[in-house]
Amino acid sequence: MARDIVYFDLETRRTANDVGGWGNKHKMGISVGVTYSTKLGEYRIFLEEETSDLIYQLTRADLVVGFNHVSFDYEVLMGHTIFDFREQVRDLDLLVDLEKKLGHRLKLDAVASASLGTGKTADGLDAIRWWQQGKIAEIAEYCAFDVKVTKCVHEFGAKNGFVKYHDRNGREQQVAVDWSVD
Repeated sequence: MARDIVYFDLETRRTANDVGGWGNKHKMGISVGVTYSTKLGEYRIFLEEETSDLIYQLTRADLVVGFNHVSFDYEVLMGHTIFDFREQVRDLDLLVDLEKKLGHRLKLDAVASASLGTGKTADGLDAIRWWQQGKIAEIAEYCAFDVKVTKCVHEFGAKNGFVKYHDRNGREQQVAVDWSVD
């Protein structure tokens, strides 16, 4: 039976400022959540009313891979369930792993552009603006691209044992990672 690695990201309806600060992530709302399952070989798009289906997929995965998903995306999801699913999920948060090694946080774009030669197409504030404009398809496309970028960064690191990133001065650097999933 094939292992199921689920790559995951979500976009919110509101900013931290809109909900009274970063301590209220559970109030930010979900505009779109996207997963890619290696077992299914497909992307899935979830709207806020489908959060229980999203959580079901995450808890059934052999591994959930994301970028800052443990302290952000999961906290947003917790505003939509009475069930604390977090203890049932095996995670690899690429940002958490990189921060442990480097002593500071990186943006996904800094890693993707250096490692893959391509970066993100927008940012979370664009997604919130699109939500306000009713542009759900644009949010879904952006979020799916972020999931793809996260998947490609993970696969690059797993294959090569390192990822590259652009530091705060724009210089390309390299850091060793152990992201193999065997």
